[in-house]
Amino acid sequence: MCGRFRLARKKEIIEAAFDVEGALDDWAPPYVPRYNVAPGQEIVTVRQDPAQPVRRGLIPSWMNESLSGFKMINARSETVAAKPSFSELLRSRRCLIPADGFYEWKGAGKEKLPFCFTLADESVFALAGLWEQSKSPQGQVIESCTILTTTPNELTRDVHDRMPVILPRDTYGMWLDPGYTQLPELLSLLKPYPAEVMRCYRVSQRVNQVKNDDAECAAEIEAA
Repeated sequence: MCGRFRLARKKEIIEAAFDVEGALDDWAPPYVPRYNVAPGQEIVTVRQDPAQPVRRGLIPSWMNESLSGFKMINARSETVAAKPSFSELLRSRRCLIPADGFYEWKGAGKEKLPFCFTLADESVFALAGLWEQSKSPQGQVIESCTILTTTPNELTRDVHDRMPVILPRDTYGMWLDPGYTQLPELLSLLKPYPAEVMRCYRVSQRVNQVKNDDAECAAEIEAA
């Protein structure tokens, strides 16, 4: 599962990483660095269009938003091609979700201790996502998305039994191309990212609360 993640870089760095210069200039409200991105919030996505805000938590096009008590924040890569809710999106509505870290929690007695996972060089990376368009009962168009997950690598396994799919930079073009519909090739991308180029560290339980969204949420702390 990937419940929370971080996108704390300045907009110029994000735009350069995904070759979408100026795409975040006209956001309303303006783009700000985020340290504790949660389900239900609008997040940055990159599609064929420039970077756009999309609500996190997929709402299928056939579902009335008022009835969607289960908004799908994650989709399992092992079964995504077989489920009607996701298979067509995998063929034609794929997106990149920029991030520079994600959080997972590890049980420790009665507590759950949060850990942050980043790339070793602290660079921005892309989570594999699917997006959908639906309408609210009032006729408002809603664009929403979900993050694909896979089995853990050696680094994440000690904390959680799932991890988000991180796409290599040289696959961005294939993933974003709506004309590319070869499922075997697309599914081959949905695998654990190499552990040797990642880093993990303990963070404060401040990140447990969605209302907290500042640099302290992602600050490294020493284990007791």
